[in-house]
Amino acid sequence: MNELIEPDHLVAKLRFRHLRLLRTVQTTGSLRAASQALNLTQPALSKALTEIESAFGFALFSRTARGLTPTAQGEVVLRGAAMLLEELAHLRSEAAAADRFTAKIRIGAPPFVAQTYLPGVIARLVQSEAPVRVQLLEERVPALIRALHQGELDALVTTFPLQMLESDAGAFRYVKLFEVQFAVVACAEHPLVRSRRVDWVRLSRERWVMPAEGSMGRKLIDDCFTHAGVPAPLPVIESTSPTTSLQFVAAGLGIGIVPDVALLHQGALQADPVRQIRVVPEPPSSVVALVFREGPANPRVALLKEALACRLDDAF
Repeated sequence: MNELIEPDHLVAKLRFRHLRLLRTVQTTGSLRAASQALNLTQPALSKALTEIESAFGFALFSRTARGLTPTAQGEVVLRGAAMLLEELAHLRSEAAAADRFTAKIRIGAPPFVAQTYLPGVIARLVQSEAPVRVQLLEERVPALIRALHQGELDALVTTFPLQMLESDAGAFRYVKLFEVQFAVVACAEHPLVRSRRVDWVRLSRERWVMPAEGSMGRKLIDDCFTHAGVPAPLPVIESTSPTTSLQFVAAGLGIGIVPDVALLHQGALQADPVRQIRVVPEPPSSVVALVFREGPANPRVALLKEALACRLDDAF
């Protein structure tokens, strides 16, 4: 099964039910479990899987005594199958509301971007002459990347680690929007607020409110302490939301680190705003970008790009 397969051949041979079959085999890990889930006999499922692999021209699963595991080619096909199934469901949702909305855009963003930068963008989308629906997923960056890979989102507006560019080279496109600086903050009465210069060694002795372990924000903090030659302190509070972290900091429960744009929105959140600590060296900045999948032009991404461009023009 090594000959070159033309796209028209796959179109003629494959159906969406075949994609569902592949996903079920992947999630169950065995023909027996998959046949039960799909209400098929095991021989019928085995025959269907063989026909699908023949249509592609290569094996999608390795057969072992422990079950079925995707081959390298199978991983690519399964990722595409997930995207196509998600797109089919999305197409149904868009079509059902086509008399009221021109499109439904699925956007992913980390909480600080969603809460501080995206409201203006989303307002442009839903209040335009040809209004669209917006589905917003607020999550940590790794979860957002997975959702984009699987076709559950049209695009991300997010910070991202440089290594993501290398690991997903060719899978995504990136459009830089702006850079965000991070600020170390404390409640207004904290003595470090009045200091002209505070280093990371001094900060290591403080009580901290930190992002959740494994998040990009937490890695940024750990890196700052590592570069200063001291271990990162164990946080007294962990929170996935910069907005919530600001409230904890304002209550005097610890110092924290948040994107500086979050400070612009704090006034409405608590009566006693937090204050920035003058830290040397400052935490590094991070790029916020529009991230979307490579491939044919997505009209929903085009609408989002237009709204983002207007938002940047307003801001700068």
